[in-house]
Amino acid sequence: MRSIIAHGIALALAATLAGSAAAENNGRMVWGPAGMGGMGGGQEPNLPSMGHEKQETRLLLAFGTMAGVDGPFVGDANPIRNVVGDESPWTVSKSARGFLTTSGHLVIHVRGLVFPNEPGVPADIVGTNDEAQFRGLVSCLTPSADGMSVETMNVTTTTGNANIDAQLTLPSSCIAPIVFVLAGSEDKWFAVTGSEPPEPVH
Repeated sequence: MRSIIAHGIALALAATLAGSAAAENNGRMVWGPAGMGGMGGGQEPNLPSMGHEKQETRLLLAFGTMAGVDGPFVGDANPIRNVVGDESPWTVSKSARGFLTTSGHLVIHVRGLVFPNEPGVPADIVGTNDEAQFRGLVSCLTPSADGMSVETMNVTTTTGNANIDAQLTLPSSCIAPIVFVLAGSEDKWFAVTGSEPPEPVH
């Protein structure tokens, strides 16, 4: 029964992602001057079919929103799971959705991850991004080798963009997983699974 429920949730999420991609591909996306990893031309992610994965694979995490780095999370003062925030605030002005399976299949579909209109952000970069690529990161808590303490295991994709579809090798025990969107050029996070009030981008 759990397998059937997870299968159904994953298929529903994949359909939502595909529908969102189609709806947002009509010239309404806000991209920065550097583009999004060469994603011009309306390319969309190759969303997986859970029906083709191994029988023991389960849906580990599904999310329909992410929070941009802001406030006390900007910079290195308050890292999350040893991952520091970017030195500038970011906001998800449109949408961020995705899922993670127990086999390490990570999908992130993000639109409108840009600099917000708030104090300290130069007016000429508001509503844009300055990264050619984004990457995904999954953070898990896992028991230590001796079983007496808890360790943080962070697994990062090597490349990515607005549509991340990657196969990661997760630890055998992945407790309380968190998904991040990282800069393509450095290990600083722009968005993380969670929610926040919308930020203005105009």
